[in-house]
Amino acid sequence: MKFEITILGCGSAVPTLQRNAAAQVLNVLERYFLIDCGEGTQQQLRRFKVPYNKINHIFISHLHGDHFFGLIGLLSSLSLQDRKAELHVYSDKRLQEIIEFQLKVMNTRLNFPLIFHHLEREPALIYEDKALTVRTFPLKHRYDAPVTGFLFTEKERERTIRRDMTDAFQVPVAFMHRLKKGEDFVTPDGEVIANCRLTMAPPAVRSYAYMTDTLFRECFAEHVKGVDLLYHESTYGNEFEDLAKETFHSTAGQAARMALLAEAKHLLLGHFSSRYPDPTPLLKQAREIFPNTDLCYDGAVFELPVAKRG
Repeated sequence: MKFEITILGCGSAVPTLQRNAAAQVLNVLERYFLIDCGEGTQQQLRRFKVPYNKINHIFISHLHGDHFFGLIGLLSSLSLQDRKAELHVYSDKRLQEIIEFQLKVMNTRLNFPLIFHHLEREPALIYEDKALTVRTFPLKHRYDAPVTGFLFTEKERERTIRRDMTDAFQVPVAFMHRLKKGEDFVTPDGEVIANCRLTMAPPAVRSYAYMTDTLFRECFAEHVKGVDLLYHESTYGNEFEDLAKETFHSTAGQAARMALLAEAKHLLLGHFSSRYPDPTPLLKQAREIFPNTDLCYDGAVFELPVAKRG
């Protein structure tokens, strides 16, 4: 039932001794998804004991170096370790050209299938399995680096059978799958037994959104409405709002406003400028608008617990 995010790096373009470049891993029911892959990501995976061989899907938000320079190193190491499983990369189509050129120059052939999925500038469902969906939405950064946001959402689980009650009402085994779908049971005598007496509701679904390197736009909140955990870049403090606009980034206050507009439950700040050795002032600024805010730091783990349906 695990749903947790591990921060591998929360720095911006210039890494510091305290913060690596952008990268994080989402673990959903032991499915591992790498989100961005800044320089040094493979060392961070080892440092924080993430089973990187279990990563089968990598999502790259955009083609600025602090978000993808670590990818070729990770791919090379996986190949050296004789990985055989497919690895899927979701990104701007130009990343495929970059990686293929790097492999050609190195005269290197990977030992595993590397499959690229090109992201478009329209919201889309890009991944789905029995437990999870991943949707994309466009953000606003520099013209040469279109940025994609990602929304990871658990799928609705089936209801849980209450064996004591189904035995008491002699519900046939063949009807159990219909109970799990929410149907009421009708006895041979015509009595309707409400589904809620025979089953328990599944836990509420959980969701995580990743929004980095973007100007603040109120309309972006619609893409992540009601999200449980929102990661939003806060490269600068509010005192540098003009600089944030000039560089197509956001401030801590703007990140908090986004969380408020999206009706998020919890906000994480990251992608801190190197001018902030201690980003605590950014936390204070954000909490004035959205109290349930925390700072990211390398190695931090944020878990979404299983929650009862309200």
